[in-house]
Amino acid sequence: MSKEMSEKMSSKSSDIEKTDLEAGQPIADGSTVDADRAVAEIEVARVRGIQQENKFIRKMRESEEWLDKKMGIELQGIDRIPEEQKQPPHLINIFLLWWSLNVHVGVVPLGLLGPLFGLTLGQSVGAAFLGICLGALCTAYTGTLGPKLGLRAIATSRYSFGWWGAKLCSVLNVIIGGGFAVVNYVVVGQVLSAVSDYTLSITVGIVIIAVISYVVSIFGFALIHTFEKYSWIGTFILFCVLIAQAAPNIDPYAPGFDSGLGYAGSFLTILAINFSNASGWCSIAADYYCNYPANTASWKIFALSWFGVVIPTTFSVVIGSAIGVPVFLTQYGPYADAYNNHSLGGLIYEIYHPTAWAKFCLIILTFSVLGNNIAINYSSGLSLQLLGYYFHAVPRFIWSLLVAIVIAVLAIAGQTHLETIISNFVSLLGYWTVSFTIILLIEDKFFRRLDGYVLTAWNQPENLPPGFAAVLSLLCGYLAGGVPGMSQTWYTGPIAQKFGGSGGDVGVYMSAAITLLVYPIARTIEKKRFGR
Repeated sequence: MSKEMSEKMSSKSSDIEKTDLEAGQPIADGSTVDADRAVAEIEVARVRGIQQENKFIRKMRESEEWLDKKMGIELQGIDRIPEEQKQPPHLINIFLLWWSLNVHVGVVPLGLLGPLFGLTLGQSVGAAFLGICLGALCTAYTGTLGPKLGLRAIATSRYSFGWWGAKLCSVLNVIIGGGFAVVNYVVVGQVLSAVSDYTLSITVGIVIIAVISYVVSIFGFALIHTFEKYSWIGTFILFCVLIAQAAPNIDPYAPGFDSGLGYAGSFLTILAINFSNASGWCSIAADYYCNYPANTASWKIFALSWFGVVIPTTFSVVIGSAIGVPVFLTQYGPYADAYNNHSLGGLIYEIYHPTAWAKFCLIILTFSVLGNNIAINYSSGLSLQLLGYYFHAVPRFIWSLLVAIVIAVLAIAGQTHLETIISNFVSLLGYWTVSFTIILLIEDKFFRRLDGYVLTAWNQPENLPPGFAAVLSLLCGYLAGGVPGMSQTWYTGPIAQKFGGSGGDVGVYMSAAITLLVYPIARTIEKKRFGR
């Protein structure tokens, strides 16, 4: 990049815009519109320069433009969206978005874990509901930063984690999304196998859903919001039919098979798993809110997000817990055999009747995970673009393709270990998501309360915090809180072991407490030392 261009960028970057997050209104030092336009021009110039210098990246960009011309895919990447360029969908979309992301067959296995761990139906639902309510607080809060800053979720973390620390968040976000998608792919593979009377391998089903999910995801924000608004309705109806047909074989008063500390440990573990599932969206929620105006009331964003996560997730998890009772607690023969031989796909196939109706339902349920997978592919592509300027220069649809391929490979490799993946991986997410949320919350409500945000600095490393405090707090939360309190098949921490049996997962709560203690102190020191 030429010296002249660098000087031009530096000059234009001096015109900054700030936002008072309490008032929710942009306050400009000069012209807000001019500042946004200047920064946008700088970013475009930087990315275009990289694309012109690298033949391979230039060809990918040309392919993206050709796809946009022929099919209308989204070209918008991670760049901040200025107020005058925002195209907000209706506010109710915030609520409906989460129904498509959480009413699908990939969430049902979370409900099965309660009876599998020996909890009664009431205990399973109670633990899950409490975990969902608490976890949704994380997703609802971080989502409020999207409209105010006009930035994607991981980009907002740069104001606390800094330029380099946010790269860690990007990687963790991709891992989170990938873990959820692996579960979805495996469940769909099982369902498609059941439709074919088990003549079709689970692997083929995984590949089919991976391709469909990727293709839809490249069309971007507008199509995703439209798709998510309606795609959950058919699944909701079929889930109601599923529980109605299973009801005669479900004993809601069936006793569990654990008590004392063992029961407490199972309850805490199920709570932690559901907390992690609901909070797992905290690092992508703002991706779908950044087109809303900055003056949109934060309480509306928060409330619509919280209820949007809690209600549909609870619905799907309760379905899973209910059909798990005859499988694990009362050992109803046909259901138990179907699950043991063909996992969740076989169980659902056994519940629906007659056979023709069962196959129809399974085919429809196959597509229920699309809403979830599309969002994961889309946000993972954005997260990878945030790793640096060269990553930004590579079109989002390329990164989304690579993510889809890796997820499919992992799903194929782990297709026979679904319960282990869910109980281990999903609960691990909570250790990071709770620390991530607390760090952003403290930064926003305490350290930025008076100073506000220099909105044009989001992509300027020299104007962002160093990020030492945030990274230190995240690591302390995970290593000093998560590790001693975790309960996994491969490791049980010393504190988790106190609950007897297989232990009780308390890592989430310990991570939260330690992050809450470390970050305010570390950030105060960092700000005094570096002044930003």
